[in-house]
Amino acid sequence: MTTKPTIGWIGAGRMGVPMAGFILKAGYPLVVYSRSPASRQKLVALGAREATSVAQCVGQADIVFSSLSDDAALREVALGPDGVLANVRPGALFAETSTVSAEVSAEVAEEAQRRAIGYLRMPISGNAAQATRGEVTVLVSGPKEAWDRAQPVCATFSKAQLYLGPGEQARVMKLVVNALVYNFAQSLAEALTLGRKSGLEWNAMLDTLAQSALASPWLKVKAELMKQRNFAATMTPPLVLKDIDLMLTLARSQGVAMPLTALTRQLMQMLVGEGLGDEDYMAAIKLAEKQAGLPTDSPR
Repeated sequence: MTTKPTIGWIGAGRMGVPMAGFILKAGYPLVVYSRSPASRQKLVALGAREATSVAQCVGQADIVFSSLSDDAALREVALGPDGVLANVRPGALFAETSTVSAEVSAEVAEEAQRRAIGYLRMPISGNAAQATRGEVTVLVSGPKEAWDRAQPVCATFSKAQLYLGPGEQARVMKLVVNALVYNFAQSLAEALTLGRKSGLEWNAMLDTLAQSALASPWLKVKAELMKQRNFAATMTPPLVLKDIDLMLTLARSQGVAMPLTALTRQLMQMLVGEGLGDEDYMAAIKLAEKQAGLPTDSPR
């Protein structure tokens, strides 16, 4: 009987908890660390072992996953003296699932290579609701042999896993995907407001779009939420701003113009200024409606 590798999980947020939960359900031993004791208790209640530091967590693990907020968090967790690379077992893997810059990821890669640790860049495409259903997509790049070892674990919490290359390709691909999502969200807000202002019935518009040439899994999910005027956050405007800043920084380094994305950034900043920073980024609809003189509480 083959013994399953022990998994270390760092970061028990809205994405991390459901993904790690699927790993536990698949029978993998899991050790969890999060800065918030209350957050890690969610996974302890599902059968995980609790660690009280990053070092304690990774010292017990064969494969370490992290789900973090930004570049600064990754530097601290991966590269600090009490962090992953300084304390992980020899021969272990480190799979990092956050949306961060290719630059900081490359710093981690350099140190991981120096220590002979397999480092996988593994940003997740999907939101917390999709993570709860096991329907996220894993975008991955890094050493192919490391990916071959990690893939069975990733298959427990995702609907698809896409290997993109040996370097930072997955980091860039995540920004490409998110650029399309955020820019289309603003386009959708403007189009729906135009239709509503011109007398189209709200649900009929959303049903039509969900069956049109534009239909996609993302649009179908958002259409159902918008029928309910459900703006509960899956991704808040401040987090969108963080991602867009990564996109624009990368674009400058590559000499690529992204005027639409720059405009979307300004509109997301307006949402924060309008007091909508804790809602979903699709609250862009509310802002467009307000500017058009439409009530935002209900479209009916």
